[in-house]
Amino acid sequence: MTSSPWREQPSEQARLFNPAFLGALVLCAAAGYERTSRERQRLPYLLAFLVPPIVLHKLTREALPGTTRTSLPAWISANAHTQVGFPERASSLVSSTKDSIAVACHGGLLAIEGSRLCARTKMSTIARFANAVKSPEVSDCLKKAQFVGKWFAGSGDYQTIMALWGVRP
Repeated sequence: MTSSPWREQPSEQARLFNPAFLGALVLCAAAGYERTSRERQRLPYLLAFLVPPIVLHKLTREALPGTTRTSLPAWISANAHTQVGFPERASSLVSSTKDSIAVACHGGLLAIEGSRLCARTKMSTIARFANAVKSPEVSDCLKKAQFVGKWFAGSGDYQTIMALWGVRP
């Protein structure tokens, strides 16, 4: 994972970290957050940068709890292995995540409202995309991104969530 422009990355990385796919992950998280949060708040912009490193890392994705009622601090404590290398993964994806947010905003899928991201499309659009790709892993990543958004909505403010994951703005 490099900070080079998307097109200059090796083809395998370019496919995995392409702005459209990462944008879809952020969109799913934003939609999940908004649906679950009190007063239908939008996803804090900075939390978008946690979604790809959580969801794309298979061991972390597979370890995620089955319900949003699971406390984030308790889960992190019980799943310390997910923290190994997380700050580095998150840092290495900052540039790609910024690109993905820009692409999704340009395409009308996301909007930036102050310091928050707003989903501008229905989840059915993303579901059609996942079905068209016919990849179980892509579908799983999209579902888990929505779960992470919902989970974050009930886990406190963005500073607390970021601190729990061992990163800071």
